[in-house]
Amino acid sequence: MPIGLESSPTTARFADRVSEWEDSFGMAFAMDYGDPEAEYAALRENVVALEWSTIRKWYIEGPDAVAALDAAFSRNVAAAPVGRVLYGVVVDADGLMIEDVTAVKLSDEQVLVFGGDPLTEARLRSAAPAGTSVVDRRAEIAVASLQGPRSRDLLQRLTSADVSGSGLPYYETLTGVEVAGVPATLLRLGFTAELGFEIMVARENADALWDAILGQQDLDVVMMGMTGILVARIEAGMVIGGLEYDRTVSPFECGLGWTVDFGKEELWARTPLAEAKANSSRRLVSIVSEAPVAQLDGAALVVDGAEVGRVTAATASPALGGRSLGLARVERPFNAIGTRLSIVSDGAATSDDAEVLRTPVYDPERSRVKA
Repeated sequence: MPIGLESSPTTARFADRVSEWEDSFGMAFAMDYGDPEAEYAALRENVVALEWSTIRKWYIEGPDAVAALDAAFSRNVAAAPVGRVLYGVVVDADGLMIEDVTAVKLSDEQVLVFGGDPLTEARLRSAAPAGTSVVDRRAEIAVASLQGPRSRDLLQRLTSADVSGSGLPYYETLTGVEVAGVPATLLRLGFTAELGFEIMVARENADALWDAILGQQDLDVVMMGMTGILVARIEAGMVIGGLEYDRTVSPFECGLGWTVDFGKEELWARTPLAEAKANSSRRLVSIVSEAPVAQLDGAALVVDGAEVGRVTAATASPALGGRSLGLARVERPFNAIGTRLSIVSDGAATSDDAEVLRTPVYDPERSRVKA
């Protein structure tokens, strides 16, 4: 069992299969369940189940719930229909990244924000007027995520709700349904570039949900941990705080500028965000190299002896035949597709170089996640 970390609803249940735990916002997250390569293969070819309870769940409730979130969040919540899932960012007063978060408009008086950074919670609270509450219900709610081309097949076995493409479209929500015989909320989204769903239930119903998921033996459901997720997310071009961004980076430098809605009436940090959009020269790109992953990860990217970018994270990519794939923040004009960049690792030039690719490298049209 992990030491010094809060237990998730399944930590004890699967502890005998886990040799290493990751700290996910203070809660234990399994690095893998024994075979990360098999977990990744199941994600791409079949279906995996992920313990997703570690993310914080801030419920904003009250007559001004939507306005409070709009005052702290980059997307236009007021304009969204009830049930819509919105992905965006929370920034500080200088327009620099605090965290990328996902919000759900449950009603005109209740919104839900998934995140983890305490600064996000502080920003939400500062935007909430009297009569509007912000409560973290992570301890009360369990979440299982189903990802992969057969995730819909699996979920449909567990519920009478319509989870077809029309019944539960991409980035939409179903509330007031039952899954595995218990009340649940369903969200259609994921972090893997595959068709995916998240199932939210009361924590006391977590065992019933997992019994039902893992009981579909003919589907060969595989548990998946952080190792496989990190490979998939680089292939999908998805960002992680502390790697693709920190408190010195604007949304436009880490691939999230598209989430900033300048058309909304109230946009926090509008002026610095507009300045960052106009003046930021670095952009997040995908790069591929024959260099070993350890050499590429964190490396400086150089043109004619001058640093023009830096690799934020790298992995051996199954989608690219095992070649080293990275995400990197690179200066214009050197971030154009096809540009070749020299690699400087640990201060020393290497014999390998890197090439800028289209992002994402896996399923560039995102047809699988929208299936």
